[in-house]
Amino acid sequence: MDEIIQVRSRGVITLPANIREKYGIKTGDAFRLVDLDGVFALTPMAPMVPELAREIEQARLEAGLSIDDLLHSLREQRQRYSQEKYGDINNIDSMLPAD
Repeated sequence: MDEIIQVRSRGVITLPANIREKYGIKTGDAFRLVDLDGVFALTPMAPMVPELAREIEQARLEAGLSIDDLLHSLREQRQRYSQEKYGDINNIDSMLPAD
């Protein structure tokens, strides 16, 4: 396929409608521009969150952990972090100025 596009003000280019429809390109989709010694290639940026979620889920299953196990561990680690960073937050009165 051979298409001609034009660079407009502020460097904006418009992809032809038939290309956007063919590849399901929507407003806001991100692309990486690769400069191959003067030949430009646009490659879609795949969202990383779904890929990371799949990897975490696979690791969870391989470790034999339930979602409840993960949430419990997360709560424990968050509490440890808070205590290390902020001290004993259960005794908030000791952190307030004296009257």
